[in-house]
Amino acid sequence: MPSPDPSPKGTGFISNALAAPVSPAEAALRPLTFADFTGQPKTVERLQVMVGAAKKRGEALNHILLSGPPGLGKTTLAFILGHELGRNVRVTSGPVVEKAGDLAGLLTNLEEGDILFIDEIHRIPKTVEEYLYSAMEDFRLDIMIDQGPNARSVRLTIPRFTLVGATTRSGLLTAPLRSRFTLQTRLDYYDHPTLEGIVRRSCGLLKVVIDDGGAREIATRARGTPRVANNLINFVRDFAQERAQGKITQPVAAAALELLEIDAAGLDEMDKRMLRVMAENYRGGPVGMSTIAIAVGEETETLEEVHEPFLIQEGYLQRTSQGRVLTPKGYHAVGLKPAAGEQGSLL
Repeated sequence: MPSPDPSPKGTGFISNALAAPVSPAEAALRPLTFADFTGQPKTVERLQVMVGAAKKRGEALNHILLSGPPGLGKTTLAFILGHELGRNVRVTSGPVVEKAGDLAGLLTNLEEGDILFIDEIHRIPKTVEEYLYSAMEDFRLDIMIDQGPNARSVRLTIPRFTLVGATTRSGLLTAPLRSRFTLQTRLDYYDHPTLEGIVRRSCGLLKVVIDDGGAREIATRARGTPRVANNLINFVRDFAQERAQGKITQPVAAAALELLEIDAAGLDEMDKRMLRVMAENYRGGPVGMSTIAIAVGEETETLEEVHEPFLIQEGYLQRTSQGRVLTPKGYHAVGLKPAAGEQGSLL
């Protein structure tokens, strides 16, 4: 079995897992050990316990389900598990596994103890999901070959592997699939101090000069998400090199992020469009997300998975049985006040 790339950046390890070339800079930003991973202390501790016990027993890790909004580190944690265990990681996505043959191809190419990471696992077709049950529990697959009178079942024995599933919508997972994961753990948004540490680490790896004020400014506007923070760093770095002699300070970071139309609270243009549409067109709600999506010209799934969780957590929206309702804070964010009798004035 090929051993993981021993270099600190782990470029080869990540490229092998993704089956695609990865730049050293991109690989450097993705930690490959628990010691380098910042935040999510409860989840990390649970995973460390499982990894330590599996190494002592010399067995494959039990199956793990990671849930939470995008960009919080689910894929990174899968890479860390593989690197800590000295095992290969194979990465795929739920929509890619369209039929049982696709799943059989993935599983039969694994080696003993390898990790199969399936992103957006809730989007696996139900007919394929049923094949996962026996693969996860008994490490075998029963595949039907041919049709009609010539149809026959072939049993494939597969190596003991670890399935790490990631989902942004755990409620869409069926109960039989969810129950087969030994550990089910959720990743939450990061607080500002933790994100500041991530910003400083990323800037250090990218050799970007940044002071405490600049790191704080980026962290405050990163929506509690490391992926967003790293994306902002790249733009702010470009802005600083073009207009501020290359150093990121608080005023430089603020100016760069204003150019991206990301305000001091981390609200971007689409967030504000959603809030303004609710306030001006629907009197603060309640209104359905599909209606909001049509009004702002965006897919419903994008609003539900990317924008709505942050807006609800920060108190700009409330989700009710009748639909989404704008809060007074939501009105204030777009410079409006709820009129008498509107939903926002009653909250």
